[in-house]
Amino acid sequence: MESTNGTEQPLEDDEAAEIQVYKFYAAAIIVIFILALPLNASVIHLFIFKLRFWKSSTNNIFLFNLVLADILLLICLPIKAYTFIQGVRNSNNDAVCKAMLFMLFLNRGASIAFLTATSIHRYFHVVHPGRKSPLKALKKSPQISVLIWVLLLPLTIPTMLKNFDCSYSLIKENATVIKDVVDGIRETVIFTQILIPFVILLYCTVRIVNRLRKKTVGDRTKLKRAVFLVTAVMVLFSFCFLPCTIARMVLLTIRVKDMPDYIEHKAVVAFDGLVVLSYIDCLLDPLVYCFSSTKFKALYLSNYFPFLVKETPQVSSTGKSNRTTNATVISCL
Repeated sequence: MESTNGTEQPLEDDEAAEIQVYKFYAAAIIVIFILALPLNASVIHLFIFKLRFWKSSTNNIFLFNLVLADILLLICLPIKAYTFIQGVRNSNNDAVCKAMLFMLFLNRGASIAFLTATSIHRYFHVVHPGRKSPLKALKKSPQISVLIWVLLLPLTIPTMLKNFDCSYSLIKENATVIKDVVDGIRETVIFTQILIPFVILLYCTVRIVNRLRKKTVGDRTKLKRAVFLVTAVMVLFSFCFLPCTIARMVLLTIRVKDMPDYIEHKAVVAFDGLVVLSYIDCLLDPLVYCFSSTKFKALYLSNYFPFLVKETPQVSSTGKSNRTTNATVISCL
């Protein structure tokens, strides 16, 4: 989602104003980094040392890998903010540009893959409770997560083959068949990586919500929480990934039709802003998934914010009041 050709790209039209826009983008990136880094680091700590995710459920394994993907993105954000502050879109170091592309696309692909895997797992659990989920075949095993990471590598590499800007070879007189094929592969990977999971998520969300609303037996609070969670996942995905995908489609159309430079330049600035918006994904993922679990939220608060945890007395069979950590009530004081 980054535009890079390994060289600096000075901002051209209304340079002073656009430098301020990119500095605003940099400030937004820094805020996201400051908020998301301790949140993701603390969640990773709980998954490893408290929950021991490798011995836990399939869902926790997916969530751990989702947070791990967000950590990869966070590593790149300070570098991206620095280039924006310098008034350029990308570093003039080709190795840095390609490394950034690799990390950013790996993060995006992993986030989307594990969001989708979690939704599919939940879909079979709620909609087809009696049917064996294909994801349960590797329950309590990291193998499926390793497979996802391995499959992401060949999908990430095409984005680094040449200039990431939208299909410049399509509008150049010296375009060759090879360049067109490379552009076509890259754009196909970029769009299908978003659109196919979006369709899957939409289908799973609609089916899960309908199923939960039809249930008349069970804890209504849990049902409402489940409906909220699957809806929040759909909103998160749409908010973080769809806007920049649409913006890329628009930018690609502008370049293929060879529209005036000033129109393309405005589209590029808007595209970069929506890419920055997609970085919020690393901040929202832990909030939506990890803290949607009452158990995980209680564990998190008891470890990092114990002053927010209020123990309530539990009456024993003898009538005496005993305080126990198993009867902990979380209250946001």
